[in-house]
Amino acid sequence: MALHRSGGVSLYQGDALNILSTLENESVDAVLTDPPYSSGGVTLGARQTNPAHKYQQTGTKRHYPPMLGDAKDQRSWIMWCTLWLGECRRIARDGAPLMVFSDWRQLPALSDAVQAAGWKWLGIVVWDKRHARPQIGKFRQQCEFVLFAVKERFVPHTRACLPGVYSYPVVAARKIHLTSKPVPLIEDLLTVTPPGATVLDPFMGGGSVGEACVRTGRAYVGIELSQEYFEISRNRLTAILAEKQA
Repeated sequence: MALHRSGGVSLYQGDALNILSTLENESVDAVLTDPPYSSGGVTLGARQTNPAHKYQQTGTKRHYPPMLGDAKDQRSWIMWCTLWLGECRRIARDGAPLMVFSDWRQLPALSDAVQAAGWKWLGIVVWDKRHARPQIGKFRQQCEFVLFAVKERFVPHTRACLPGVYSYPVVAARKIHLTSKPVPLIEDLLTVTPPGATVLDPFMGGGSVGEACVRTGRAYVGIELSQEYFEISRNRLTAILAEKQA
């Protein structure tokens, strides 16, 4: 297990369940993460194919480091989600919000896992990506979702009435990870967390949640299985911290 700490950012390289088991009870104020969906196909064989083929259009020239942990069938994915969500609940303080990204296929399964792990489900936030693969005679699947829950009783940290739909495009030139989420979207989601909160992200990927936390003055705890993405995220967040301190 590799560990990097700097300027309110703590990064771990290794398996999320193993590392979560080492973190202290009630030590974070929120959980915001984008786990592998193990989706992108109707059959098990399709879901277990290379994520670069599942989640990119044919002919895409840019390539990204491999995504790990994206080949589970749905039953094992639900059990796995329940395990890490249960660990996250133990680590979270009472009142901590939980926000987990999902696609349409895994949304029902994720809602089951969140509740099985003991979180109180509060609703769904829609992310309109503004574009998606065209499907003749069908609706575009241009939305992803953020399942919103809380540990025990929800405590508001803003007097604003937040929208239930956010619209941000994926800017290919800014993508670091195959399934990168826009940093401005993450910053909007962080509005439900306390100012200066410590945010746990068990699936760091390319570091978008970490960047949003640094830019909004929040502490960040990120975990990443892939050595390549761990290095990418560490370099990214180190550069952003230096930029803020300059």
